[in-house]
Amino acid sequence: MTARLPSLNGLRAFEAAARHLSFTHAAAELHVTQTAISHQIRRLEDELGIQLFVRQNRTLALTPQARDYLPGVRAAFNDLRLATDRLLRKDSASVLTISTLASLAAKWLLPRLSAFQEAHPTIDVRITTSTALVDFKKGDVDAAIRYGRGQWPGLRADWLMADQLFPVCSPALLQGNKPLHTPQDLTEHTLLYSSGGYDDDWRLWLTAAGLPPDISKQPGLSFDLIFMTVQAAIDGLGVAIGRTSYVEADIAKGRLVVPFKIKLPDEWGFYLVSPQASAETPKLSAFRQWLLASIQGSTKTSPPPAEAADGLVRRRRK
Repeated sequence: MTARLPSLNGLRAFEAAARHLSFTHAAAELHVTQTAISHQIRRLEDELGIQLFVRQNRTLALTPQARDYLPGVRAAFNDLRLATDRLLRKDSASVLTISTLASLAAKWLLPRLSAFQEAHPTIDVRITTSTALVDFKKGDVDAAIRYGRGQWPGLRADWLMADQLFPVCSPALLQGNKPLHTPQDLTEHTLLYSSGGYDDDWRLWLTAAGLPPDISKQPGLSFDLIFMTVQAAIDGLGVAIGRTSYVEADIAKGRLVVPFKIKLPDEWGFYLVSPQASAETPKLSAFRQWLLASIQGSTKTSPPPAEAADGLVRRRRK
């Protein structure tokens, strides 16, 4: 029959009081009152059926039984502390948390992650999505993929890529009964829009194509996440403005086609951003090297010229 373990609070109180030989000092260490220590010790003595302390001329002394008991209790708490330290060190060293935009994660980052996991099976990657800038001071995110010009004070920013803007549609739509030979033919099709920072994409591309920007105001379908817009284009609901990062995989697999040759380079780009103090940790260095190497195989543009002020994202991304 397994003996029932005594109260953990009582054991903590006993170990601290035995170490200090003082209920007052034990109470200060454990952030409780002296009365609480006295009650916990008394309860432990009742559970064990053994007296642990005796008072002698305003001093506290251990009984012989308590002296025999103390080394085992102290060793048990030391083992718990060491085990917890090992657990936390292991978790901190092996868990890599990356913050990015929901659509970028879904259409660009996640399809690539299996290669990183195969190369680094001991690193536990966790992806979190947000449209807000990460507060690295909170310490729960190791790095973020941000959109901008790379000027974030106090942070290391490694250039990744920039998008090009161009219309995309499903092959079935392109082969339908409405021609889509020139950009002017877009007036005969449903345009798919993305909000949350991409509202101006159609107008920018139409202007670059030499068409009236008012075409971008024609009725269509709008989505608050760009990967939903891309999926709507795949499903043949209309023509969407594609961005390289979000549509390159679907184009490669034949789910989307590019009807026109006109492509508009985006003036900002994506960076892998991390605090300078932790930028060279083994887990983050491994992720950075893998990420940069994986981009080398695709068309990689040069970073845009730095500007003096660039603390915030120009347009809110999702």
